[in-house]
Amino acid sequence: MLKNPTRLIPVLFLAVIAVGTALLLLPIARVEDGGAPFMTALFTSTSAVAVTGLIVEDTPVYWSTFGQVVILLLFQIGGFGIMTAATLLGLVAGRTFGLRDRMATHVERSRLDIGDAKSVLKLVLGITIAVEAVVAAILTLRLRFHYDQDWSEALWHGVFQSVSAFNNAGFSSYSDSMMGFQSDAVILAPIMIAVVITALGFPVMQELRARPLDFRRWTLHSKITVTGTVVLLAAGWTGLMIAEWSNPDTLGPMSVADKSLNAAFHSVMPRTAGFNSLDVGSFRDETLMGNYLLMFIGGGSAGTAGGIKITTFVVLLAIVASQVRGQRDAVLFNRRVGQNVERQALSVIILALMLISIATAVLLFITPHSLADVLFETVSAFSTVGLSTGITGDLPPLGQLVIIVLMFVGRVGTITVATALALGAARRPYRYPEENPIVG
Repeated sequence: MLKNPTRLIPVLFLAVIAVGTALLLLPIARVEDGGAPFMTALFTSTSAVAVTGLIVEDTPVYWSTFGQVVILLLFQIGGFGIMTAATLLGLVAGRTFGLRDRMATHVERSRLDIGDAKSVLKLVLGITIAVEAVVAAILTLRLRFHYDQDWSEALWHGVFQSVSAFNNAGFSSYSDSMMGFQSDAVILAPIMIAVVITALGFPVMQELRARPLDFRRWTLHSKITVTGTVVLLAAGWTGLMIAEWSNPDTLGPMSVADKSLNAAFHSVMPRTAGFNSLDVGSFRDETLMGNYLLMFIGGGSAGTAGGIKITTFVVLLAIVASQVRGQRDAVLFNRRVGQNVERQALSVIILALMLISIATAVLLFITPHSLADVLFETVSAFSTVGLSTGITGDLPPLGQLVIIVLMFVGRVGTITVATALALGAARRPYRYPEENPIVG
């Protein structure tokens, strides 16, 4: 079992979730007397390890300093620790893996160099330490000198937000997330930058380090991820500015500069980060619709981002374009996309839609909430985003369990599905007779 990455990755995640749940059940983890209920501890641990950020209890109010430290460690491990371990396992254990297993680990880590595990480890650790330290320093200094917080308080909030942002976790040490900093670019901008960097994924980070400005020599994966990221960020910013410009509960009362800043912030967060500087529950329906799409797509592969991933979505668009044009091959940046990749992309998208649809139907059946709110919650959970219209804490135990399953599957499911597809790519020694049904 340990030699098969399809089983190894979920087992590692489940083990950390179990440890986190046990720690959060301790009386010392809660502000009030007595330990937290099992479902609350399980939900919080899963959300942290899956770097989602959905909560059933207010993090700084319900959990003690010990509990918050546990949560921070869980999303640090969930964000990079387990993924790094799984990636390095595929790199250093290539001699013991069979060819099909090595192909499986290749699905999620894309173009990482199989022969250079040390380089990958240095890349992950270096970027993690550097970005988290820089962002934490900026936030700490801002909180200390601009908001008059004492050093210990400023440092704690700065580190918590920094680690949460870099791991796309969405947890905040503030009850209102980032809503208290709507007009402060010095707070919001570093968080946005940290989220964007890590949402690109390890392969793209490695490519940018090796060939930062040589776009023509980038791999197809990097070209798709970077281009897709820029397009989605621009579309998210534009759409939110238009939809929420006059909304009195969101952008309406703000200056033009603050509107632009907060629209930019919320064009980044639905991609998988989960922080909010605006009241998501007050968004107009058209804004929620745009957020559905951004959350569902997510970020880049082999990183902390959730969703079906940018490459999956772009490959789907390429397939549709090739069919509309009557072309045989799906082509991106003058490169033909392989049929196996096309099938993997279609399978991941269909499975994701099925899971979200089933979960939405269940929650609609057992709760009184509207379709818009429930769908937002399920897409956010599956895509490990963490944004919510405010219904998470009102869900019954069965509803919380549905969200827990979605968060877990959303974090490891796309990896294991793609891996299973790669492992099952062996051809049959025969083919069935062909017959074409009517489609469309």
